[in-house]
Amino acid sequence: MSKNATLCFKVSDTINCPKCKEKKVIKNGRTKNNKQQYYCKTCCHRFIENYSYQAYNPNTNQNIIKLTKEGLGIRSIARILKISPTTLLKRIVSIAKSIINPIISKGKTYEVDELCTYIRHKKNYVWLVYALDRNSKNVVSFNVGKRTNRTLSQVLETLKLSDAKKIYTDRLKNYSYLIAEKLHSVKRFGTNHIERKNLTLRTHLKRLNRRTICFSKSLLVLVSILKIYFWI
Repeated sequence: MSKNATLCFKVSDTINCPKCKEKKVIKNGRTKNNKQQYYCKTCCHRFIENYSYQAYNPNTNQNIIKLTKEGLGIRSIARILKISPTTLLKRIVSIAKSIINPIISKGKTYEVDELCTYIRHKKNYVWLVYALDRNSKNVVSFNVGKRTNRTLSQVLETLKLSDAKKIYTDRLKNYSYLIAEKLHSVKRFGTNHIERKNLTLRTHLKRLNRRTICFSKSLLVLVSILKIYFWI
């Protein structure tokens, strides 16, 4: 037998693989903590029955997504899942990196608006700029940064590439320089849907509330949480 060969022992009839749910599970040595390790012959997944450190639990990422979308803070989620805040932050960033941006259909009508929040302290204002599909009410693109043309244009360029039929905005002057007149529309009730979405965001995510002591300490974490909220 080669040195890299997997040592496999008696097949278990009582344990199912947590990943593929199959019963083709065999004993596969022990961990450093002397816990029995198992190996699934179907999906090649290694696991143990009871995890001492909850971050290794297969359901941890799904629980992080669920609690993040419910608006819980970092320390609240860490307490509930019994993992460290540092590990939680790393997991949130890792989950966000695996999210693929949505495919934008051509010829749609969009609403664009900005939402103010803070990073690290309340003197450091940043703006969440995002675009909402008027029919599906889904967020198709967003960007976080200063309230400048550069921040706005990243979202608007995505809409232009999708051959947007119409783009509704508020009366912020920057939009008139960035959007062609035939595409741009500023009128009463034109941004009703996205204004309602602003209220939903502030209600669901504490870090976006107007009067709160809860706000993001890192731009990377804020963007990651928004990706999870919008696109999972």
